Amino acid sequence: MKKLIPILLGAIVLASCATNQKETTAKPEDSKENSATTTEETKNVSDLVPAEGSALPYNVLVTLPNGTEIRNGGFGSSATACPDHNNMFYALTDRGPNAKYTGEAGKGKKFPVPDYTPRIGLFKVNDNGSVSMEKEITLKDPSGNPITGRPNPEGRGTTGEIPYDNDGNVLYYDDYGLDGEGIVALKNGEFWISDEYGPHIVHYNADGVELERISPVGVETGERKLPAVFKRRRANRGMEGLAITPDEKTLVGIMQSTLYNPSKKEVTNPTLTRIVTFNIETAETHQYLYRQNTKWLSNSEIRAITDKDFLVIERDGKFSGAEEAQKHIYKISLDGAYDVSGDFDSQEGLLINEKPLEQCSWEELETAGITPVKKELVVDVVKTAVNHYPHEKMEGIWIIDNNTLGILNDDDFAVSVKDGEVVQKILPGADVVDSNKLYIIKLETPLE
Repeated sequence: MKKLIPILLGAIVLASCATNQKETTAKPEDSKENSATTTEETKNVSDLVPAEGSALPYNVLVTLPNGTEIRNGGFGSSATACPDHNNMFYALTDRGPNAKYTGEAGKGKKFPVPDYTPRIGLFKVNDNGSVSMEKEITLKDPSGNPITGRPNPEGRGTTGEIPYDNDGNVLYYDDYGLDGEGIVALKNGEFWISDEYGPHIVHYNADGVELERISPVGVETGERKLPAVFKRRRANRGMEGLAITPDEKTLVGIMQSTLYNPSKKEVTNPTLTRIVTFNIETAETHQYLYRQNTKWLSNSEIRAITDKDFLVIERDGKFSGAEEAQKHIYKISLDGAYDVSGDFDSQEGLLINEKPLEQCSWEELETAGITPVKKELVVDVVKTAVNHYPHEKMEGIWIIDNNTLGILNDDDFAVSVKDGEVVQKILPGADVVDSNKLYIIKLETPLE
C-alpha cells in the first residue's frame, strides 16, 4: 500500500485561555481589503504555528463539588475549513459533557451540565501562531429554541440511554437533541451536521437554526430520509463523519463502526462499515463499504478532496503513549466501489446469500462481485508525531491546502468517569488535563 509521507508534525501544548461562552454574531469580514490572500493565509497556518504549537481556547463551564472542571472546550468532534478564509476553521462539539452511569431507571449517561447546547466554533490561526475563537454558534430547533445534547425519545432516534443529571435524577429526553460528530460548512454560511443518535443529518442556517432533519427514523412518509438500514447503527457509533463534494451537491457520511445488522449478537464481520451519499437536490442515496483494519475500530472523520476522493480517520480508542495505538488517516476513492444500496426501506438492506452484509465475510462479498472503497495510508499519526500523539480520540481533519493538514482531538470537555462519577480527564503518564489541540502535518506528496 502506497504511503503519502508526512515530513512535519507540530505538537500542541496545553493552554488555559478563556473565551466568551456566549454566542456572538460578528462574522469575518468579506471585503478584500480586510481579508488576506489565499497564499498569505495558507502561509500563516503552515509556517507561523510554532513547533511547540498553539491550543484552542476554553473556559470553565462549571466546577463540580469534587473539584472537577468541566470545560468548554469540547471543540474536537469534527473540523472543517472556513470557505472564505484559509487561516480559519470551524470545529464542532458533541452532545456535551457526559459519563456512563447506571441509575434506578437503568443504564444511561450522566449529564453534569444537563442543558448544555451543542455548538459550532469558528477559530482563527493568528499571525503569531496562536489560535483564537472568532465566533460561537449554538444549535437551535426549527423554532429558534436552543437544543440540548440529551438523547432523543423513542421513535425519534433513541439510543436506549437513560439521561441523568449529576445527582442521578432522570432527565427529560429532547426531540431535537443532537450528538454531533461531523460538520460541513457551506459557502453561503449554512451548515450540515451528522450525529450518533438517529443517525440524523441536520441542515442549519448561519445562526444555527434547524432547517431540515434527514434520518432513517422520526420522519413522515414522503419526507427526505436516509435508508432504513441505518436504524441499526450501534449506540454511540453512529454517523461519525460528514463531508460534502466540492460542488456542494452531495453529502457523504461515514458510520463509525459496523451496524448491528441484523442484531448485535448476529454480526459476524465487524470490520465492515458503511458510507452513504445523499444528493441534496434530489435526495438520491448510494451506499459503499469501507473495510477497517481490525474489528470495531472507529471511523472518526471524512473530508472531501474531489467528488470521488476523500480522507478518513480510522482509529482505536487507546491513548497514544504506546506504539500499538492506531491513529491513521487514509485516502479513499469511491471509484470502482460497488453500490450496496439494496432495498431503501429494508432494515436489513442488500442481502447476499440471503444474509445482511454484516454477516458476510470479505471473501464471500468478493465472490459476489462486491468491492469496498480503495484506501491508502496517508499518515500514521502515532509514529509520526513528536513525542507521540498523546490522546485517544483523533476526530477532526482540516484540509488547509494540498500539502497541509490540521488535526484535532476530542477532549470530552476535559472529563472522564470513574465508578459512576464524573472526574477530570488526565493524560496517562503525563499528569496533564486533556484538552483540544491542533496539530499541523505537512505532506511530502500532495493530496491530488
